[in-house]
Parts: sequence; C-alpha cells; structure tokens
Amino acid sequence: MASSAVLREVTLTLPMLPDMEIAASKTATALAEFMEMSSDKIDEVRMAVVEACINSFEHSQADDRKVEIQFVVLGNEEPERLQITIRDSGVGFTPENLVKPTIEDKLKAASKRGWGLTIIKGLMDEVDIHSGPSGTTVVMSKLR
Repeated sequence: MASSAVLREVTLTLPMLPDMEIAASKTATALAEFMEMSSDKIDEVRMAVVEACINSFEHSQADDRKVEIQFVVLGNEEPERLQITIRDSGVGFTPENLVKPTIEDKLKAASKRGWGLTIIKGLMDEVDIHSGPSGTTVVMSKLR
C-alpha cells in the first residue's frame, strides 16, 4: 500500500487547565467533519481525544503543565485516516504494567475511575503508546 499524504494538519498546545480538552475535542470534530466521517465515528474520535487529554492532565505531572496535540488528515486523493498524537513531558508510566479494569472489581472499588485507555482503545482503530521518564506520547488513528 502506498504511503498517504498529509492533506491537513493542525497543532495545538494546551495548558493543563479545567475544560481545555474541549478545545482539542472541537478541533478533532472539525477535522473529522472535513473528512466526512459518520456522526458515530466523529463521536468516537471526540471521546477518545477527551479521554487522552484528561489522562495527560491528571497523571503526567508535567512541570510545564502543557499538552501538545497534533491532528493529521492522511490520504491520497481523498481523506482516509485521522491521526492524532498527544504528548506530554511528564513522569511517564509503563503501559504493560497497567491492570485492565473489570466491571466486577470497579463496582466494589471506592474509585470507579481507570477506564481511560480501555475506552480509547475501544473507540479508535489504532492506538500506540510510548512512555518513559521524559513523557508520554499517545498516537491514535481512525479510518474514515
């Protein structure tokens, strides 16, 4: 398969402040609409972006208190894929060490949280996570 060209690209740098994930969500929506994704796919992309931003805001402990987000529409003649990269310069984590939550355990637990990555992986076609002591990068994509 031939490599895809970049048809549109938008980069945001968001401060880690309440509700800033909404700016990322609106950008994702605008690009998914440009690609003529179905309304269901647009909602899935929007939810995945919100979850990824909130994860970064809550867990990164980044000194600069910023998240960089790159949105890229890829395709040859027509838009085919929306790729979203979310980066922070926080403390990182080991994705392999995360315990996948279960409904049974969460119903008994004091905290019902911990579903973010599971939700993201369920909503997007591809999700790749790179994390270490200098930060975390989540690359996720959705086919049109």
